[in-house]
Amino acid sequence: MIFEHYLITRFNLKNPKWKFTKNNELLLNDQWMDERMALFADFCLPSVVAQTNKNFKWLLYFDTDTSEKHRAQITELLQPHPFIEAHYIDGMPMLVESIRQYIATHVKKEYLITSRIDNDDSISKHFIETIQSKFDKQEHLAVDVTAGYTLNLSPVMIGKKEHLFNPFMSLIEKTANAKTVWFYDHNMWKKEKNIIHLSHPRLWMSNIHEKNKVNEFDGYGNINWDKVSQDFILSPEKNGEIAAAVIPQSKWRWLSCKNQLYVTFGFYLKLIKKKLGLYKIK
Repeated sequence: MIFEHYLITRFNLKNPKWKFTKNNELLLNDQWMDERMALFADFCLPSVVAQTNKNFKWLLYFDTDTSEKHRAQITELLQPHPFIEAHYIDGMPMLVESIRQYIATHVKKEYLITSRIDNDDSISKHFIETIQSKFDKQEHLAVDVTAGYTLNLSPVMIGKKEHLFNPFMSLIEKTANAKTVWFYDHNMWKKEKNIIHLSHPRLWMSNIHEKNKVNEFDGYGNINWDKVSQDFILSPEKNGEIAAAVIPQSKWRWLSCKNQLYVTFGFYLKLIKKKLGLYKIK
């Protein structure tokens, strides 16, 4: 193997631009952290641990202001999984430089793959396997997995979604002078000329909940949760709760149709703009 692969997640990093949730509640306080830790334990962590390809490491970046209570919870959650590392840094502005320092110190292979996932979302058990299958000694290639699912937690609804330049981006590159996938905010990868878009299979699931900063549910289609849950591994308790509470698409058919039009229009509009070169390329 001539590459190393790192999945990278920011957690509770202070960000001068982020102070409130979409419901105007404070971000990053103890209540926010309690709820985010529960989402992480139920959705994100089990989906990553269940990967079919184990040839990767996962770097989690927490703020230095993280309380002792939450540090203890983090240690307990991660203890059974030596491939996961927790790092504590002073806010979001330090993230990219901290990742680069880690890469410079630890990565000895010629090539590097970095992928991102938010701490409250999930990935298919085939995510790492699929990303690595695209490796072919590229010096610089962004991989945009455009197809996934979106899960609304209250009320429980699940739908398909297509999303260009989303929070599940990956970057294949030479290790020397690596930028990493966190070099851009995910939506700014629209500027990248060396990029491929993967539309199959569906490899991610974004969760819509009250503590999101901006997201709203825009899923569509008639989706069978039992089938989805075979690839997206959650905690047994949360999987059971969703299976019991999920609302059939027949109960929200109009919303599904509206969302499909909205998602499809936005997807192809971005794709056309990209192909026409309307996004500035650096």
